[in-house]
Amino acid sequence: MSRKTVLVTGASRGIGKAIALKYAGKGYNTVITCIHRKEQLLQTRKEIEGMGMGCLAWIGDAGDYGSCEELFSRIRKQFGSLDVLVNNAGVSYIGLFQDMKPEDWDRIVRTNLTSVFNCCRLAIPMMLTKKRGKIINISSVWGVCGASCEAAYSATKGGVNALTKALAKELAPSNIQVNAIACGAIDTEMNHFLHREDLIALLDEIPAGRLGQAAEVADLAYHLGYKESYLTGQIIGLDGGWM
Repeated sequence: MSRKTVLVTGASRGIGKAIALKYAGKGYNTVITCIHRKEQLLQTRKEIEGMGMGCLAWIGDAGDYGSCEELFSRIRKQFGSLDVLVNNAGVSYIGLFQDMKPEDWDRIVRTNLTSVFNCCRLAIPMMLTKKRGKIINISSVWGVCGASCEAAYSATKGGVNALTKALAKELAPSNIQVNAIACGAIDTEMNHFLHREDLIALLDEIPAGRLGQAAEVADLAYHLGYKESYLTGQIIGLDGGWM
């Protein structure tokens, strides 16, 4: 049997890298992307190739449709098709909503939500041809309940959650499952801005008493992507009982 192929956006570090390595370790050809951190992305590719797996590393803006068309053309050329899409690319913005500049809003919507549209729009025809596929969107608990001083981030993740539910209904007859993982506080670079006192206060709020690990997100993302499933249209919380 030919190897399956997974695309993970935003895979130079953190959750995206952990997911890419998880799938590669399970025998998948892996496509990884980022927009800025070229050296880190190439290091991820080196680790994947060290497992004996094929890897396509792409530097580009997943929020730009034309760039994504180029990416998917390369996927077809190198691997033929795509079996699993993991939309992980994302950025945060912390600050009062009234202080946010329009260009900051555009950037976060483009990166967190438009990128999901772009990749889904281009991946779905590949999946329809085979009558199977998995789309996994990496979301956030803030997309469910909202967060003060993260209004724009919450809005984009809420949009991802709604798109997940709607697209799952649309694609279920074609045997394509669409789910999202609503991450809580995960120990990645995105949360390293927290001062020690703030981190202690945060841990006090989480029943599990700790931050989640990127490897735990990767385990769940692989579980959602590796086999046929009746599970679709779900926003699955991974937050240690926080929300």
